[in-house]
Amino acid sequence: MGSLSSPPKLWIETPLIESAALSKAAGWFVFPNDRLENLQPSGSFKSRGIGALLYHTYLNHPKPHLTHFYCPSGGNAGLACVTAAKTLGRPVTVVVPMSTKPLMIAKIRNAGASELIQIGENWAEADAYLRNELLEKDEGGVYVPPFDHSEVWEGNSTLVQEVADQMRAVEEEKPDAMICSVGGGGLLCGVLLGLERQHWSKSCKVLALETEGADSLNKALTKGQLVTLPEITSIATSLGATRVAQKAFELAQKHNVKSAILSDAEAAMGCWRLADDERIMVEAACGINVAVCYDGRLKQLLAELTPESKVVIVVCGGSNVTLETLMAYRTEYGWIEGKTTDDKGIPSTLSAPNPTNGYAVDVWR
Repeated sequence: MGSLSSPPKLWIETPLIESAALSKAAGWFVFPNDRLENLQPSGSFKSRGIGALLYHTYLNHPKPHLTHFYCPSGGNAGLACVTAAKTLGRPVTVVVPMSTKPLMIAKIRNAGASELIQIGENWAEADAYLRNELLEKDEGGVYVPPFDHSEVWEGNSTLVQEVADQMRAVEEEKPDAMICSVGGGGLLCGVLLGLERQHWSKSCKVLALETEGADSLNKALTKGQLVTLPEITSIATSLGATRVAQKAFELAQKHNVKSAILSDAEAAMGCWRLADDERIMVEAACGINVAVCYDGRLKQLLAELTPESKVVIVVCGGSNVTLETLMAYRTEYGWIEGKTTDDKGIPSTLSAPNPTNGYAVDVWR
């Protein structure tokens, strides 16, 4: 081992809370619980997987004091890498594509990146530059992939262990379903491996969600082989992996996984509804997980659940979101509220954009 003492833990245990609003919106599901990964040090679940990879590397590296981490990222993975590396006192270089928003670039720099380079039309081009032009020239360089690594999956699997511990603490045995979004598949791998470890794979259904235009997993499952998307056209850019990880594809073929696709409008609706119902701001890549609670979507997708079922929604977070983002979503996609429940018992119904009833008031304007 390269260090006599263990480095500090690079992620935190997050709370599992019951959402009264989402429970009511979902209808006959009594226990929709939110797993609040938006509270991680970097603002997303990425702190688990990326943090685990950095922790393991630092702990086992022959010369940990010489390590320099390199992460190709569209945003959240890079932010998680910088946040974790700063805790370890090590430098990190993040390479992002030209499509990365100025807000995310500012956040990565502010978190303490040693160097941030913006190059390439997409993540693949940014990754190629990092590998060929930077990593090969640094003997102490350590490559940090955003999702396709066993240590990343192991780190993400700790989420399920925490769910198990917290549910048992309140005398609940296990969840009947877990809902998570899929980009490259790092979170999905972690959830499925965590369920296996708890011996829950046969009894807990996993709803793997993607948006149209970022649906590399669903297309792969439909075709029976890995598929590379020509481009990402969804607003949920954090789900923007043109090709899902091989491990995610393999695990997703198990009987307890259901793949589904929602629209950008539904993902956007999930964002503003969560903000209004729970005062939590998340990216569209996370809003998609919340959207299934409204208008009977959850009943349609997981018809086997019963009124006593317990559902855990992974609120995976994401830092590329502002009030302006949510306002723009409401303006562009507000029409979807015409198809949304008018149950006045749900707070976000009363603040819905483009109201269709006399009680609704758009509080954002």
